[in-house]
Amino acid sequence: MSQGQNAFEIQRAGQRLMVGFDGLTLDDTLKSYIDRMKVGGIILFARNLDSPGQMADLCAQAQSYARQCGQPPVFIGIDQEGGAVSRLKPPFTQFDGNPHVTSMEDAVHFARTTARELNQIGVNMNMAPVLDVLPEEGESVMQDRAFGPDPQHVARMGTTVIDLFQQHRIMAVAKHFPGIGRTVLDSHLDLPDLDTGALEMEGRDLVPFKSAIGSGVSGIMLSHIRYLSLDPQWPASLSPIIADTLLRQNMGFDSLVLTDDLDMGAIAKHYSLNTIVAQCLNSSVDILLICHPGPKIEKALNLICELQQKDENAARRAAASAQRILKYKKDYLEKK
Repeated sequence: MSQGQNAFEIQRAGQRLMVGFDGLTLDDTLKSYIDRMKVGGIILFARNLDSPGQMADLCAQAQSYARQCGQPPVFIGIDQEGGAVSRLKPPFTQFDGNPHVTSMEDAVHFARTTARELNQIGVNMNMAPVLDVLPEEGESVMQDRAFGPDPQHVARMGTTVIDLFQQHRIMAVAKHFPGIGRTVLDSHLDLPDLDTGALEMEGRDLVPFKSAIGSGVSGIMLSHIRYLSLDPQWPASLSPIIADTLLRQNMGFDSLVLTDDLDMGAIAKHYSLNTIVAQCLNSSVDILLICHPGPKIEKALNLICELQQKDENAARRAAASAQRILKYKKDYLEKK
């Protein structure tokens, strides 16, 4: 960390990072993230998962280490959508994915089973459900991951999943705001543009997210798409117009706002880390997701610290983010 940063500043900045790591155990790198950088969360990928027992041990050790270090419990996230994006392999229950969730019974079975299995291994946050609405006709990058083209059906299935996850103490994160169903370019690779009118988005893409907010969803993940009718300059994950004005102010969302992985090509190819962090903080983003280990994580931490120190608006937003993060840690992660 940079000289001149006190423990409080590092703590407040670190809580806004959710990071990926290599390996199957609580190794020195992961310990450094939790103790030295004070990260608020970690996210699990196939490279971290071997067996149910190993996963449970890893999550328990991470939480135990955070307590030893005097840190709040950590968010432990995963992408367990079912179908095409499922980090948990057999013996965990395998599902065909959202396109095959056609009834309330399907949604209930998926949500209850997934919540139970995540609880068993110590994961407390699922980056699901996908609330993107497919086009009536044409291709979509989300074809294999979305509930379908009817926004009301997407809303019903999505809110059922959210409600059951959260009843079972798994924080749900709805994605990818404000909707990527009509895009065909994969934002893992490059930055897609979507030229759709604001009124059309209001009547289709935003419908499931409004329902999710009404259901008290814990988090909403911003997409890495540039919506030319809303903000022709910045993708949603870096856009004050979309993240702050639209989501927070106009739609009244006051829970956790997360970016998608900031290592993805849509962002990493086009913007410096300085710009990325500054835009996230200017957009009232709570949690910046960096899914690959490396020097970028500590650099992001230092940049957050510096902005929170220098910029009055960033400091005010940092205080609000800290309140939201600690609220969800208290509500979901502290033993009742």
